[in-house]
Amino acid sequence: MNELINLASDEEITLFDKALQDFQSQNMDADRFTAARLQMGIYGQRQEGVNMIRIKLPGGRLNSKQLAVIADVLEKYVQHDVVHITTRQDIQIHYVPLGDTPEVLRLLATTGLTTREACGNTIRNVTACSLSGVCPRQHVDVNKHLDGAVQHFLRNPLTQQMPRKFKISFSACESDCAQGMMHDMGVIAVQKGTKFGFKVVAGGGLGHKPHEAIVVEEFIEEKDLLLVMEAIVSLHNRYSDRVKRAKARIKFLVDRFGQEGFIEKYREELERTKAALATQEYPKGEWNSGIDSEIPGIGAPRKLFEQKQSGLYVFPISTPMGNLNVVQLRGLARILEFFELNEIRVTQDQNMILINVEKEKIDTLGTAVSKLDLGKPQTGDDVVACPGTSTCRLGITSSTVLGPKLSGGEHDLKIRVSGCHNGCAQPETGDIGMYGVGKRMHGKLIPHYQMYLGGDGKANGELAIKAPAVPAARIEEAMKLIKTAYSSECQSGETFFFWVRRVGKEYFTELLKCVTDIKAEELELVLRDHGKESDFKVLQLGGGECAGVTQVKIGSSFFEAAHERNYRDALKFQRKFEDSVKCAEEIALLISQGVTELFGGAKKDNLREQAEELRNVLPTKPKLSEQLIKFSGYFMSSTEALDVVLLNKWFLELDEWTVEVAELCISFDHQLDLTGALPQTVSPGQLQAQQPADMRQ
Repeated sequence: MNELINLASDEEITLFDKALQDFQSQNMDADRFTAARLQMGIYGQRQEGVNMIRIKLPGGRLNSKQLAVIADVLEKYVQHDVVHITTRQDIQIHYVPLGDTPEVLRLLATTGLTTREACGNTIRNVTACSLSGVCPRQHVDVNKHLDGAVQHFLRNPLTQQMPRKFKISFSACESDCAQGMMHDMGVIAVQKGTKFGFKVVAGGGLGHKPHEAIVVEEFIEEKDLLLVMEAIVSLHNRYSDRVKRAKARIKFLVDRFGQEGFIEKYREELERTKAALATQEYPKGEWNSGIDSEIPGIGAPRKLFEQKQSGLYVFPISTPMGNLNVVQLRGLARILEFFELNEIRVTQDQNMILINVEKEKIDTLGTAVSKLDLGKPQTGDDVVACPGTSTCRLGITSSTVLGPKLSGGEHDLKIRVSGCHNGCAQPETGDIGMYGVGKRMHGKLIPHYQMYLGGDGKANGELAIKAPAVPAARIEEAMKLIKTAYSSECQSGETFFFWVRRVGKEYFTELLKCVTDIKAEELELVLRDHGKESDFKVLQLGGGECAGVTQVKIGSSFFEAAHERNYRDALKFQRKFEDSVKCAEEIALLISQGVTELFGGAKKDNLREQAEELRNVLPTKPKLSEQLIKFSGYFMSSTEALDVVLLNKWFLELDEWTVEVAELCISFDHQLDLTGALPQTVSPGQLQAQQPADMRQ
């Protein structure tokens, strides 16, 4: 098995601690602090003064020490004895007082755990099929490639201020149990003849306007994977809407450009990426054809599962609603150590698995797990629920109260319950999925669940069919009607997925009419949500923070320029001088456009025009525009004149100019955070220190 990588950074926790102190002393405004907080995976709750901390677990993997330290956090800092497993294989800790967040991050970091970029406009936790490494069907253990991607993109300038969040999944075979279809990007290990490699899809997503991913690459070799991934991320960063948040996910680029246009733009990005990253190392796996065996499906297998390694088994653990308390966390940590197991995995269905369990130890392991009030999945308990109105600022309905009341019945249907349309419980991929909405009827606001039926996010599946919205008070009755109809009307061997499509959407409109129609005299029976003692209302809590506050344009300019600088230097090293100079020109244009807009000027398309506009808005800083004109002359030089010595001279001047512009911008806006965006010769902290005291306050 792969060793778990240490993703933590004490330095960035110290920087966050400083930001918190500045915010508390009113030296940093709320919007800037929100951005800093989200970058470190700290999310606001409905409840004032406390926060949710989201721990990134690539592929959902944890060891015993990490389980124990999460329990330590609960005991020491939280007055709420539960952590929550998410459908993105994260673990969330709720009710953490804001003032304690730096110490919580430091404690988690002692075992290599990080929360960095678990929220905000960046690449979120990267998920994988939970059986990667042990599944008989797999072509390769994709956790190795996943870890390589995580290390490549985490803290990468390209991913720090993207237009919107970006979600990635890895699957170890064509079955695609990690559900690439619903992701911004899905990576799927495949076999083509005698060759092995990856299929890559992009542009999927749930929430507002669900969208199935399109195939970007039918087959690429292992060596090209990171290049293709970066090209797709670059496409999102370059073209996705930075103004209209509701249309900023990469799925909207597919609609904007069309499938062919999207792939054409991707090819342009890939050409640059291949040139710049030509010498980069890449993860290498051990490949094989796998065997044609049972498809385990998303999340934890529903029963004991025989691994590809002879004599070893996967032991699934059902975790109701994805919640674990301190006793359970510590108990699982002890089980790992006692049975000499290296890791436990949290899964996309909010459950857990233990891998590499020897056959003769299964019974004693089961006894140990049962003592923690946990056990193997049972028929009907495949129910996933997001936090809903219990903690989430976007929650409309009480999904955590409704979830435990529901069952998938004798057919063990997948039930997915979200508290709002953002779909964190992935309702469009469940057999029966639903999300909370408010509907006005007879002059009253009634809590409803928008129903979705027959979803399957794996290969050869489809997103669910939209069914009627059902009053929350009648959901259990609606579920009974649907399950009874399936049991009595399905054909021999017909799955719920195919049954839904055979009977069609109108069938369910008629089937559920008795629960969707509400007479005026029935209003009193449907006015309250589950677990509530008062009539339903939707609280206006200022919106969610999933995407973070609007980023300052100049910050985005510097981070994009930093990405171009990495390409510039890589291409120069490869002696691709002409391409390197094009990157340098892009750096100068990005930063000059950003600083000109910061001071009220207009964005131009070339350096000379931009230099003139910069001179107009900053007449007291003529050197900046003069240097820009000088760069324009450099970059128009003939290709034959280029060599390493000349480029070193130009690029040093460009880096010094970049730092000078950064100094100006920070003096204008002392809260501007350019950490990781500047040439390594000088840090943003040094720039802050160089400013007069009255400019820093």
